[in-house]
Amino acid sequence: MSNVVWTGTWVAERLGVELVGDEKLSDLLGLALRRNPKRAHLLVSNVLGKHVPQSPSVVYGHGFALGRRVRDLLGADECRAAVVLGYAETATGLGHCVADGVGLAPYLHSTRRPVPGVASAGGFEESHSHATSHLLLPENPDLLAGPGPLVLVDDEFSTGNTILNTIRDLHARYPRERYVVVALVDMRSAADMGRLDEFAREIGARVDLVTAASGTVRLPEGVLQKGQALVAEQEAAALSAPAGPAVLAARA
Repeated sequence: MSNVVWTGTWVAERLGVELVGDEKLSDLLGLALRRNPKRAHLLVSNVLGKHVPQSPSVVYGHGFALGRRVRDLLGADECRAAVVLGYAETATGLGHCVADGVGLAPYLHSTRRPVPGVASAGGFEESHSHATSHLLLPENPDLLAGPGPLVLVDDEFSTGNTILNTIRDLHARYPRERYVVVALVDMRSAADMGRLDEFAREIGARVDLVTAASGTVRLPEGVLQKGQALVAEQEAAALSAPAGPAVLAARA
């Protein structure tokens, strides 16, 4: 175990939270503690290269493989008209990799920061996030106006709310016949499973889902309160610990 950077099991062991899914799930995901009044846990990817050190070839390979599956799904003609959209901040790099796999498709990622003088081409809300508002600020304002498929890339597909909010906003501005949702993991609950199909029928478009693994999170009773208590405990321990060289240097 000496060469293991992070197992993702520390929070699961202390809060009783379980990741349940197919055989690939534990390789892709681990659990972290979250300082958040809405959720006690945070799903952290092992293959994004964002929070856990990972080989660039692994990071790129997972995104590129998802993009190749999108290419197989759409076919070469539709891929030539497709645009790929990644979600800030976690899936910006993943979206680039997926776009390469699709076939060097035009790529845009959302941002949380308005830019003076740049008009927004759309916006949507990510209700569970710490910073909820996303903006789309393409250099070419016509990038999203074409009729080709829109490929939406995120690290995880949990409730589906962010994806549905995005498509609802963009479909009102730039209606199209097809969307493809791409994520490393599909973590929807049983209650959320049918919402994507219902939404597709509502807007009169096809919405496909491409993921590398699927599963769900089992939360014990009172997990939010347990998580908040664990956060407080860890923060108190950090404050009482002797300051190391890095902390002393920062204070200086």
